[in-house]
Amino acid sequence: MQIALRPALAMDFDYCARLYFSGMDRVIRELNLDQAAQVTGLRHQWDPAQVRIITLDGADVGWLHVIDQGDALFLAQLFVDGPCQGRGIGTEVVNSLIGEAARAHKAVTLGVVKSNPALRLYTRIGFRITDEDDRKFYMRRDFDTGA
Repeated sequence: MQIALRPALAMDFDYCARLYFSGMDRVIRELNLDQAAQVTGLRHQWDPAQVRIITLDGADVGWLHVIDQGDALFLAQLFVDGPCQGRGIGTEVVNSLIGEAARAHKAVTLGVVKSNPALRLYTRIGFRITDEDDRKFYMRRDFDTGA
């Protein structure tokens, strides 16, 4: 099983949007978010320079959006296609991002919806909750302490 990342191209937006809405459908309904606003927001925020496509044995299986914030890499989005979930792909991708951040002496930060099962993944690999609001936990993993 060969997991790799490739730079996103503008033509990858539709693929990423499909995975986003497939993965976020439950959350959008649960939080009673406006679907049209979600589409507009994704299109506005999606920047191919900040997006990488996750591949498994050469086939596209997901994507991540990482924003360099100076002292930290902010993991804005991470999606793995449903049939490929539960195979360690997300864990490997996040661990790779942690390694990338550590080499640059940066932390990794993220925000995760409180009901998102990925919360277990982030906690298991060393992220700690630094803040929260009514919908999300905000988490951080420092490069030097692993916590």
